[in-house]
Amino acid sequence: MTASQNTKTAPAETTGRSMTGAEIVVRALVDQGVTTLFGYPGGAVLPIYDALFHEPRLQHILVRHEQGATHAAEGYARSSGKPGVVLVTSGPGATNAITGIVDALMDSIPLVVITGQVPTHLIGTDAFQEADTVGITRACTKHNYLVKNAADLPRIIHEAFKIATTGRPGPVLIDIPKDVQFSKADYYGPDEVTFSHAYAPRTKGDPAKVAEAAAMIARAKRPIFYTGGGVINAGPRAAELLREFAAMTGAPVTSTLMGLGAFPAADPAWLGMLGMHGMYEANHAMHDCDVMICIGARFDDRVTGRLDAFSPGSKKIHIDIDASSINKNVRVDLPIVGDAGSVLEDLIAAWKSAGHQPNKAALDDWWRQIDHWRAKQCLRYRGSDTVIKPQHAIERLYALTKDRDTYITTEVGQHQMWAAQFYRFQEPNRWMTSGGLGTMGYGLPAAVGVQLAHPGSLVIDIAGEASIQMCMQEISTAVQFRLPVKIFILNNEWMGMVRQWQELLHGERYSQSYSESLPDFVKLAEAYGATGFRVDDPADLDATIQAMIDAPGPVIVDCRVEKNENCLPMIPSGKAHNEMILGDVEDMGSVIDEAGRRLV
Repeated sequence: MTASQNTKTAPAETTGRSMTGAEIVVRALVDQGVTTLFGYPGGAVLPIYDALFHEPRLQHILVRHEQGATHAAEGYARSSGKPGVVLVTSGPGATNAITGIVDALMDSIPLVVITGQVPTHLIGTDAFQEADTVGITRACTKHNYLVKNAADLPRIIHEAFKIATTGRPGPVLIDIPKDVQFSKADYYGPDEVTFSHAYAPRTKGDPAKVAEAAAMIARAKRPIFYTGGGVINAGPRAAELLREFAAMTGAPVTSTLMGLGAFPAADPAWLGMLGMHGMYEANHAMHDCDVMICIGARFDDRVTGRLDAFSPGSKKIHIDIDASSINKNVRVDLPIVGDAGSVLEDLIAAWKSAGHQPNKAALDDWWRQIDHWRAKQCLRYRGSDTVIKPQHAIERLYALTKDRDTYITTEVGQHQMWAAQFYRFQEPNRWMTSGGLGTMGYGLPAAVGVQLAHPGSLVIDIAGEASIQMCMQEISTAVQFRLPVKIFILNNEWMGMVRQWQELLHGERYSQSYSESLPDFVKLAEAYGATGFRVDDPADLDATIQAMIDAPGPVIVDCRVEKNENCLPMIPSGKAHNEMILGDVEDMGSVIDEAGRRLV
């Protein structure tokens, strides 16, 4: 493409308010404050792409696959707090995007996804690249629209942004037939339209329930804060309030995978992540607490383990902006519907106004018990001078990047859990991972989105050699747009988590979990125009990580690690929180109960 072909001109002139549907889309995005969108063109969406050509205020990022577009938009949204925007064509363009749409729904990420559709008179005729996009995505979006009249476009687009970004965030899809994109209509700005939906999510918690919650926490002898992604979605102020209230109450804090960073890992009250691959002390504290304060989490199965054995003796307070999440999986004693930040602010005020003080004697006993669990040192592993242990690789990556402006994305698998365990996040919005859906291939395109949101920052995708190949082509996007993302592959030549489950639960029958015919990742990086490094000696690890950081463009590091290392601790499927497989150096693979007795 020549420079003249790639030069955008000034926005096309319009007559008064009147413009084409395609121009309405572009104008509405600008008025919504959008500066970056991710997409891939096709026949049913070309009028919008033509309108984009004339709009210099919008940067379009051409991905290599529509799944990459949605994941990149997720990374952009998760790290910036702004909605991610996606533009794809009809049929396979829309269906390719669905994995990322479901991922955003599961992890409460605000996306606005615009899809092209065949002309309205061809809908239902099995036309070329036709798919019932609204029907297909009804179950995996927060809301969706099929636009049949260009006059409805301004309201629908502005309404979509409101729905996506307020309440519990999520993806909203707008399907626009090609003839609607060509039709003319009047444009109206965000403040000029009247929404058709009476959508008004509740953000303030019930004052009486807030006061009751403060009193329950004050009476607690073994309290614990169980926090999730909802704290991060509520904004930086919510994380500050969580830290303030935890200090007031003296209670320990744990978090889901999606909530990492809302509470600083350096704080002595931090117990680490809980759940299937969570910390021994976090899981035992959840099991034995007497008052649990759940804020912005949804009691998913990877956290609760066996439901009938989940925190059996506790009173449970659940704070969530999504009323449908409360009592969905676990019955709670005190539900509070509201924004995490708003409710935390009110809790602090209620605590102070009532003159509450924590039960110091009981808390001292509680912390002594927690310190006993901490003494297990559940993340211990056998070191090696001859082979790189994956845990050691993450520890060194953290040590060499913790003082930088760093953002971490991951793929899905063992490497993801090791990153959650060993990379210590001190603030929110620095950790982007696929939690609810567990989408292999998420990390690289997410890193592209994060880098675009934070162009001067260090963005690292911690990957596995199997996961990275799911959306490997997005390294081309990074090269094209000069995005210096770093891909740090923990290469054990296995689908590691699959192999681990097969070893522990399926009699060591390794069915289709070995990764044969792996590419030479260094040559692959070079083929894309990026930089590649390989390291397999622990003595060279630090120098390789530093070289990755210092390299000016995209980098792939093929870090060859111990092939058969398991990610521990682990709650086996169907077990309770106090039945964890530990990986300590004295007795690898023991199951320990709450009294420290070996079960198997």
